Amino acid sequence: MDQNLLTKQRELNDRLNRYRNEYYNLNSPSVSDAVYDRLFEELQELESATGVQMSNSPTNTVGYPAVSKLEKTNHSIPLLSLDKVKNAEDLCRFMGEHQVMFMLKLDGLTIKLTYEGGKLVEAATRGDGDVGEIVTHNTRAIGGIPENIQYEDRLVVTGEAFIRPSDFEQLKITLVDSDGKPYKNGRNLAAGSVRLFDAGTCLGRRLMFMPFNVLEGMEELPRKSERLKALRPLGFLPCKYMVTKRPLTQKETEDGIRQLKEYAADADIPIDGIVITYNDIALSKSCGRTGHHYKDGLAFKFEDDLFQTKLQTIEWTPGRTGEIAPVAVFEPVEIDGCEVSRASLHNLSFIEDLELAPGCRILVSKRNMIIPHVEENLDRGNFSMDAVIPHQCPCCGEPTRIHETSGRGENGEERVIKTLFCDNAACETRRLKQFVHFVSKKAMNIEGLSEGTLEKLIGRGWIHSYLDIYRLDQHRNEIIRMDGFGEKSWQRLWDAIQQSRSTTFERYVIAMDIPMVGNTASKVLCREFHGSLDEFRDAVYGGYDFRQLPDFGETLHNNIQEWFNEEENFCIWEELQVMMNIQKPAEADNQTVNQDNPFSGTTIVVTGKVEPYTRDEMNSLIASLGAVAGSSVTRKTDYLVCGEKAGSKLSKARELGIPVLTPEEFFRMAGVA
Repeated sequence: MDQNLLTKQRELNDRLNRYRNEYYNLNSPSVSDAVYDRLFEELQELESATGVQMSNSPTNTVGYPAVSKLEKTNHSIPLLSLDKVKNAEDLCRFMGEHQVMFMLKLDGLTIKLTYEGGKLVEAATRGDGDVGEIVTHNTRAIGGIPENIQYEDRLVVTGEAFIRPSDFEQLKITLVDSDGKPYKNGRNLAAGSVRLFDAGTCLGRRLMFMPFNVLEGMEELPRKSERLKALRPLGFLPCKYMVTKRPLTQKETEDGIRQLKEYAADADIPIDGIVITYNDIALSKSCGRTGHHYKDGLAFKFEDDLFQTKLQTIEWTPGRTGEIAPVAVFEPVEIDGCEVSRASLHNLSFIEDLELAPGCRILVSKRNMIIPHVEENLDRGNFSMDAVIPHQCPCCGEPTRIHETSGRGENGEERVIKTLFCDNAACETRRLKQFVHFVSKKAMNIEGLSEGTLEKLIGRGWIHSYLDIYRLDQHRNEIIRMDGFGEKSWQRLWDAIQQSRSTTFERYVIAMDIPMVGNTASKVLCREFHGSLDEFRDAVYGGYDFRQLPDFGETLHNNIQEWFNEEENFCIWEELQVMMNIQKPAEADNQTVNQDNPFSGTTIVVTGKVEPYTRDEMNSLIASLGAVAGSSVTRKTDYLVCGEKAGSKLSKARELGIPVLTPEEFFRMAGVA
């Protein structure tokens, strides 16, 4: 036997066990999953070569023995892992002709729930697969775990406790791990939170639970998907899955993985891969297991999402507020089947922190598997802010300035955020972006006025203000002769302009581009001032305190006041109205809504999916009840309507003691059929 190989095997064995202890017990891993997986595969190869497997080999165990003072429990059915693969071809070979389930591989802490006679009697962590820790006392602090269910026989459910990425971004600002350092990711925080001794502290961690398997019970159902579906009426929200109906090609397999990844990103669910498992339970049981994993499924682990490339240049583009946005342009790399060559650099502080400059080697990723992001600079050392930033606006040539505001960094620490500004209100690019916003769908909704067309019209001197858009008929003959135009194109454009004259309070206010006044804020203002632009204006100059409105704070109040204090803004506000027909808000339908409903004058926030209504339809219904549809949960919120796939708003409502209603309760109280 090659002793060098054996020595290397022992060293790697001990190294991996150290990493496992950091991951499972200390909640502070020192290496990434990708590094761990690579070393794990190396150990498997060494064990195959030497024919020796250590008694404590990570390839023969799952997790790491618990070292906390929580009470232990034995798992009569071991909670093992799944073998890992990294390509769709391996998945296709595994599936063969069998029906399989594609399921999210949730990134949290595995928990086993045991019910007897319809009552939750034990909740335990996976631990090392054979022995876990009892955490029953914390289940009431974890969303998605019912205490009592309509199922009298023994039922054992396994699933994952996790923290949504959006919640983690908020929580990491104030929370630190046992070493006093900020948590690196939501998985570490979830694992530590589930194992807390104080359920009250656990409650503030916004944990959610999703079951992914029925370990015992529901014997009459022969498929895993059927058992997961049967959990829903018991009060659980099962993990998202898809079931195949026939053998899949490699492309179809890759498409399925992509769909699940996109779903997880949209639903704010943390994942680190996809699980593929046989759906037939009898077939699964016949596959057997090793000491490390079951053989009835595979875990498709996402490849390391960091890709090395070279930063070619930094583009600077003024926005409609005057802030000049930096964008990284780098040598193209392929991520998730898409070619990526650009990514936002956010602000000057971000550039300064990474010491970014053209020519340096960078690592890029797709955050949440969607948004390109520059993660690291491999060539630090010779950075000069003065050499990187433009000292004149790239559009108008006027001097730029560095603006500093207080904010928070990626780890939640308070810091100064630097941004680059062009203060020239006449800057052509800045003005163009303002016009693009004005004609956009959510504002005046003038179809046919693209950014390119606007640029041509502005360049010819035909548009100087919003008012000029409604006087373009003065230049009809010249526009008809422009490239890309003709009689029909002009007529379609002019018809769209004329149609936009009939608009709403909300669209008009959004079009004015008051900072932070969007769809939600404009609706609140419309209700408060009865759809009257004059009443809104008079309130501003009368010293109205906008902070009393739902979702309105100090900043938004000041933004409104400052906007109306600009003479140019006031003139546009007054003069443009003359050209408009502002529609009055629709009255509530008294035939379908109980006028004595308890929601009149309240603020209602909706989270999750509420069938059969869209979010806009729900907001309209709330308005018809004489209530305000809020966008976020605050102390001013009176009710939270919680539908399917609820997010962080539910945890926030619970923290503030705000009444939470199911859609059925809301509809019944509102008198809506």
